[in-house]
Amino acid sequence: MKGKISRYMASFVAMGIMAAGPLHAGGPTSQDLVDDAKSTGDVLTYGMGPQGQRFSPLTKLNADNIKHLVPAFSSSLGGEKQRGQESQPLVYDGTIYVTGSYSRMFAFDSRTGEKKWEYDARLPDGIMPCCDVVNRGAAIHGDKIIFATLDAHLVALNRLTGKVIWNKAMADYQAGYSATAAPLIVKDMVITGNSGGEFGIVGMVQARNVETGELIWERPTIEGHMGTLHGQPNGMTGKLNASWPGDMWKTGGGATWLGGTYDPETNLIFFGTGNPGPWNSHMRPGDNLYSASTLALDPDTGVIKWHYQTTPHDGWDFDGVNEFIPFDATVNGKAMKLGAKADRNGYFYVLDRTNGKFVSANKFVMQTTWANGINAKTGRPNFIEEGRPGAPVVNAKGETEKGKVVFSSPSFLGGKNWMPMAFSQDTGLFYIPSNDWGMEIWNEPIAYKKGAAFLGAGFTIKPIAEDHIGALRAMDPKTGKIVWEYKNKAPLWGGVLTTAGNLVFTGTPEGYLKAFDAKTGKELWKFQTGSGVVGSPITWEQDGEQYVAVMSGWGGAVPLWGGEVAKTFKEISQGGSLWVFKLPKD
Repeated sequence: MKGKISRYMASFVAMGIMAAGPLHAGGPTSQDLVDDAKSTGDVLTYGMGPQGQRFSPLTKLNADNIKHLVPAFSSSLGGEKQRGQESQPLVYDGTIYVTGSYSRMFAFDSRTGEKKWEYDARLPDGIMPCCDVVNRGAAIHGDKIIFATLDAHLVALNRLTGKVIWNKAMADYQAGYSATAAPLIVKDMVITGNSGGEFGIVGMVQARNVETGELIWERPTIEGHMGTLHGQPNGMTGKLNASWPGDMWKTGGGATWLGGTYDPETNLIFFGTGNPGPWNSHMRPGDNLYSASTLALDPDTGVIKWHYQTTPHDGWDFDGVNEFIPFDATVNGKAMKLGAKADRNGYFYVLDRTNGKFVSANKFVMQTTWANGINAKTGRPNFIEEGRPGAPVVNAKGETEKGKVVFSSPSFLGGKNWMPMAFSQDTGLFYIPSNDWGMEIWNEPIAYKKGAAFLGAGFTIKPIAEDHIGALRAMDPKTGKIVWEYKNKAPLWGGVLTTAGNLVFTGTPEGYLKAFDAKTGKELWKFQTGSGVVGSPITWEQDGEQYVAVMSGWGGAVPLWGGEVAKTFKEISQGGSLWVFKLPKD
């Protein structure tokens, strides 16, 4: 029954609420969300805190007793839509909220795993998700649970009943727009990005009133487009044609498809932007701002305060959407407010988060054939020109043929793709789910057509190592050194969690949720969930016990776009289950 929950289930929930008395009907406030990283009895934000560090101070579960961790329950999402479960759960007031593939939302009892309600979005037939039918999570505020849908809508549900409170269209899905990221809530505003960079859309960040869904401000991410505030023009993004030729800026891509983080100390929100359109870089000479960048925005107005572009004139689909995580550290004896990003292009960047100034960049993958480092003075890549795919050529018959094929590493799926890394406040290390692979890539002629793929490139992904593709790497942001690594035969495609119990958790396509020693990388525990784990694990405290939860269900971009690499693990079963673990009481 699409678009609504079962009347029977809604009535059952309502009766349960009446019998139990009021259940904190007010719900979490914006201040509660800011404090989420400190509160251990719930998980209120994507990233376990608005900064997205994915660090828990809990220690009841630790490196010494992790071997005893067992399932508390597993809850199935049911139906036939068992594919691509990339969600991170939220936990509040005895309920686990999790999104599912095909734009679904579920509420489960956090003690028993019983389903309280389910909401299925009414998706039109013409949706155009580039990289599977995934959804990465929700946001909670007051009496609402809010998530984005594959037809580029933002939906607010009553968190107790699952009934729709408001439903707003963010963009035109028929032009190739979609949405998969978990919303960010700051100062009673729901702040979201968009997907669709492969269709010549224009990336943007929107802020809406959490109570009504009405648009407050909008900031396009490509030069030449006008931002708005309360329905009025609020300044052009960049300068028209400063880094884009002709009218290419009108279909410039730069999608903000992974969502953002927020730093209360600087009052800045950070959004990454995706690839420029089309992939064929020879059609758009210039840096193509603000594609493949990190943007720092004023949450009150949407004005860009600073930007940093990781891959100027991107010709490999390296994007720049990966999460920018605020952290503090002392560098050369100076206390600094920093931020870090492990980019798809294979480099781990550290910036001054107050102004976007370059601090350092170090390679976190086996090889980067497109550049041989980042210039310490300019912060720009040292491009290897022969590593850029060649422009299409006209043959003797006057026919246009594809350009020179080059082998490039990382592949366009990135040294790290969407899967979020974690930062430990104890060890001072970042834990990066990375992949070592390459691709043959070439350019082709292309013209923009609304709703059609806008690539102008072809590719084949290939492995570059005999013993692994995936690698979980612990990196020291002060030195740029890799402290330890765990290699995995299949690509890593799930998020990471770290705790003060000296633990790091992540999942594998082979079906395991695994735990590692945060200091040494030693594998301490694993559990087979029955399908590939591509979700992001969380932990919280309930009834005096520490719990861990993760979604299981293979899917995402790898089986769709992975070429020769995908063939090597095609037998992985699909699935759709929430797994919850804890220590036995004895």
